[in-house]
Amino acid sequence: MTATKTDAPVSVTRDKRPAPAGEPPGSARSERVSALVQQHGALAVLLVVSLVASFSFDSFATGDNISNMATSSAFLAIVALGMTFVIITGGIDLSVGSLFALGGVLAAWGSRHGTLVALLLPLVVCGAVGVVNGLLVARSRLAPFIVTLAAMLGARGLMLALTDEGANTYLIGKGSFLAELGQGSTLGLGNPVWITLALFVAGAVVLRRTRFGQHVYAVGGNEDAAALMGAPVARTKILVYTLSGVTAGLAGALNAAWLASGVTILGNGMELEAIAAVVIGGTLLTGGLGYVSGALVGVLLLKVIQNVINQIGSLDSSYQQVVSGAFLAVVVVAQTWLGRRRQLL
Repeated sequence: MTATKTDAPVSVTRDKRPAPAGEPPGSARSERVSALVQQHGALAVLLVVSLVASFSFDSFATGDNISNMATSSAFLAIVALGMTFVIITGGIDLSVGSLFALGGVLAAWGSRHGTLVALLLPLVVCGAVGVVNGLLVARSRLAPFIVTLAAMLGARGLMLALTDEGANTYLIGKGSFLAELGQGSTLGLGNPVWITLALFVAGAVVLRRTRFGQHVYAVGGNEDAAALMGAPVARTKILVYTLSGVTAGLAGALNAAWLASGVTILGNGMELEAIAAVVIGGTLLTGGLGYVSGALVGVLLLKVIQNVINQIGSLDSSYQQVVSGAFLAVVVVAQTWLGRRRQLL
């Protein structure tokens, strides 16, 4: 019996089993429909919204607009990729927004010493913060909310200290490899977009094809059961928080390369956007079920909504947050309902 190829091979095999005696023939079918809606519902909404916007606004489906949306989505998508692993384990990471800003400042500062330093410095520092988060959550059994909230404040304070309370802005020299990495394009799409796509392919492979990916799902599904089965629960948690820190630092470095400077005001609220995108994409906040591809779809949906509001022109940009919040509430309610329905089938 083989499992369907999805980002989350959890409970998929149940759909393949014939219905037991006495079970209504439509139960398995209803469960499959519920699973499909949970996994691909955001994609369907994204396609519908994009189609309507294409007919409603002449500039929406243009190459320049699509390229700009893709590039601006890349940085949030990288952060959401790391957040997906954390949420699947049943955790949360509120520090990614501050780590994103810190990573950008470190990359811009390090660019004075070469591209290698500019890229490695944010990865090492932000990854170290992720390690500390993971150790406190896994070994000390502290609440992820409190641990990562403290890391958020600490990372933001470190970033402000490096920039003299934001008074100093480090620039990245034009013509450098780092600037080309962030501002260059290939086949009509910015280099950050291609980097993001490569990272998501790698993330999907890790979740679907590696033992670590299975441990991530197991820990999120039932931590005690995972420990009894021999899964390294503590190590898995440490690794996912480390991954979240590294991806946040990388996203910040690429964003700094794109802007040619380490802007200190960025990253505020990004942790909430990343969480919203991951949940909208079908990952359960309670853990145990999630999709890497869904996180990417969630990011694109948020960016398309924002672009549509900008296209309207008469609406303030704050409406994007209102719409995103309302949509997130609907998705969470739908996930809860679908989860209970699948348990009853």
